[in-house]
Amino acid sequence: MVNIDVGDLAVAERFYCAALGLTAGRRFDGAVELLGLDAPLYLLAKAAGTPTAPSPAAARDYRRHWTPVHLDFVVEDLEAAVGRARGAGAALEKDIATHDWGRIALLADPFGNGFCLVEFSDRGYDAIAL
Repeated sequence: MVNIDVGDLAVAERFYCAALGLTAGRRFDGAVELLGLDAPLYLLAKAAGTPTAPSPAAARDYRRHWTPVHLDFVVEDLEAAVGRARGAGAALEKDIATHDWGRIALLADPFGNGFCLVEFSDRGYDAIAL
């Protein structure tokens, strides 16, 4: 399961459904389940400025931020997926880059959460496996 904190549940639902072709599943108090990936994705309404954890003290901030954990979404047609994501409100942060394993685009959602769209080559990560 994947959980993403968002400042506005309705905006986030529209974004992720339009950008990634997901559909809404169950609804909960302050959350919505999105379907269409290998794992369900839950959008959790968490107001900006609320605590992220008891310790260390940090407040949620929906400006663009970095985290060592991010999501990569595998797509069949990278240009089309980037266009769809940008049309839904994503910011393209780095143009499409080509590697031996495939191609990748770096983006951010409307809440500052970074994510990548990945289109694998025929061999994918096998092309670089040691």
